[in-house]
Amino acid sequence: MIVGLTGGIATGKSLVAGELKKCGAAIIDADRIAREVVEQGKPAYDDIVKEFGRSVLKADGGLDRKTLANIVFNDKAALEKLNQITHPRIRERIREEARRLSAEGERLIVLDVALLIEMGVKYEVEKIIVVYSEAGQQLERLMKRDSLTEAEAKKRLSCQMDIKEKLKYADYVIDNSGAIESTLEQAKELFAELEGLENIKKGT
Repeated sequence: MIVGLTGGIATGKSLVAGELKKCGAAIIDADRIAREVVEQGKPAYDDIVKEFGRSVLKADGGLDRKTLANIVFNDKAALEKLNQITHPRIRERIREEARRLSAEGERLIVLDVALLIEMGVKYEVEKIIVVYSEAGQQLERLMKRDSLTEAEAKKRLSCQMDIKEKLKYADYVIDNSGAIESTLEQAKELFAELEGLENIKKGT
């Protein structure tokens, strides 16, 4: 079974992914893949430099992700251009990882993708899990996590689909508005349910 895990920025998706991994799920981390596809020598890296110039590079030639983020989160056209460069490559790497894990016999594969719905990856999963938190908590967590001002954090949130809109696509919702212990318990219970569905599919 291939399941999608998504949520808004700073809603706690990584926390849930970590717990599902502890329970035994195989995790495909789209954030890791996104970093890999823009490494030096990769086609996406060359396309980004061509589009945005060498000002988005660090002294060692690597991509300066903070500088690039400051550009695209203040210019929707630039963000769209960046997405056009990176998203097809990210989707293809996700597919490759899913095929590899399936071939290795993994029975529950979780695609940890913040933009699961926006990128169209929702069509490649059997179930969708959305990690939710209240808007005020999401803003506060993002400011703290990334050392952003309130205005900067709101700008980044405005570039993503509203978390309440994502809930419309959810087969399962994990509410991360309360204590961490509650979130982890919800993740454990959901893993057990998904494992049961997989066993039914396999006839075991």
